[in-house]
Amino acid sequence: MENNIKVVFATGNLHKLQEVNDISKGSGIEFILPPDGFNPVENGTDFAQNSYIKAKEAARLSGQISLADDSGLCVEALNGEPGIHSARYAPTAQERIDKLLKNLAYSDNRKAKFVCVMTLVDENGNILTQEIGECNGKITTKQTGTNGFGYDPVFLVDGYDITMAEMSEDLKNSVSHRFAALTKILNYLKQTQGA
Repeated sequence: MENNIKVVFATGNLHKLQEVNDISKGSGIEFILPPDGFNPVENGTDFAQNSYIKAKEAARLSGQISLADDSGLCVEALNGEPGIHSARYAPTAQERIDKLLKNLAYSDNRKAKFVCVMTLVDENGNILTQEIGECNGKITTKQTGTNGFGYDPVFLVDGYDITMAEMSEDLKNSVSHRFAALTKILNYLKQTQGA
């Protein structure tokens, strides 16, 4: 456990930190929170830009290799909304779900996907690699399940008849957009950092 490579994970969201550490368990890589004062201005126009902004800021504060993820829900019938504004779509998690369901109330097209872009930077903020993960599904008409966070209670993963919030952590962590992107990042780290 002691020879884990520690990588700063550019987030203040403890759910996300827990999720990436669960996914990377046994890899020899451990993700840690950035130093106090981490508060980047996410003013990018897409997931990739926002991911890089966060990773660069974490590296600046910590002086260590840093990883950031920017992710969100893209709904086909809403022209990709809420997209990069997923976390700011409405003031609270419940209000975000309510707004989404209301905006889709009269739509037959419920297709959606979770998108995650992860950016890994060196201690100077230079991009080492950037990876994308996607999880396809559709938006339900009512929310079910209590696991997970964000839009999980209304997201039905393709190939499953339960929402992401009804899945066990292990199952979710094996199908999620974050898993897809992080697996590529972990492979990169193993090849380049000797984890």
